[in-house]
Amino acid sequence: MSIDLQGKVAVVTGAGGILCSMFSKAIAKCGAKVALLDLNLEMAEKYASEIRAEGFEAKAYKANVLDKAILEEVHGQILNDFGKCDILINGAGGNNARATTTKEYYFPGDKDQEGLATFFSLDQEGVSFLFNLNFLGTLIPTQVFAADMVDKEDPCQIINISSMNAFTPLTKIPAYSGAKAAISNFTQWLAVHFSKVGIRVNAIAPGFFVTAQNQSLLFDQAGEPTSRTKKILDGTPMGRFGEAEELIGTLLFLLDEKAAGFIDGVVLPVDGGFHAYCGV
Repeated sequence: MSIDLQGKVAVVTGAGGILCSMFSKAIAKCGAKVALLDLNLEMAEKYASEIRAEGFEAKAYKANVLDKAILEEVHGQILNDFGKCDILINGAGGNNARATTTKEYYFPGDKDQEGLATFFSLDQEGVSFLFNLNFLGTLIPTQVFAADMVDKEDPCQIINISSMNAFTPLTKIPAYSGAKAAISNFTQWLAVHFSKVGIRVNAIAPGFFVTAQNQSLLFDQAGEPTSRTKKILDGTPMGRFGEAEELIGTLLFLLDEKAAGFIDGVVLPVDGGFHAYCGV
């Protein structure tokens, strides 16, 4: 699948990761000039160089999505290198072990067990960091780069990354689930807020894809599936994990003004039927 993004400037946060680096490559192949932002400049540059090696335009920038001053500085660099932003993909985010419980369910006496992470012992700073990374890490880049979009005559797009957790919270990760629910709500709010200035705002809600962040939750040190993996696959009607490439069609569809020009404020699941299945 390909759409025409010639002349467009796209900014992708979290572009040093598996999914957002893939998004960057996909939109570059459609003709966009792509700015890959990540705290890990080395990984962002790796993917940017791969894009350039294929003959497309891309550049990596070191950025902290929780630091508006740094983002403003990067914004200035992108303006000089490529021009004003037309497309923003807010991909930075993730979970944190400090905001994760050991068990799925609380049982009597658990809070007194040494070394057991229960709801009562969740680290406040860890929860705060996780929520800020996901929610403020979407809000702040939007403040910086959507400022380019509001005065443009041509339509612009913002794509946020939500999650299955936003529909129904998964066990063990209350802060991540809450943060992604906030992303879905924020997506709707932004869609309404920017509806008069030609900016469409939508979100993709991936189901279960194997990434560097969730590898240890899904597979043990021997590479064997964990009990959590079995539960995930049992709850996914298609019975498998998603392939990263299966998100590209959804991304390009939402960015295509001809195909999706009247779609605004939606959170689109790409999940093998997970959100539709009650377990029976």
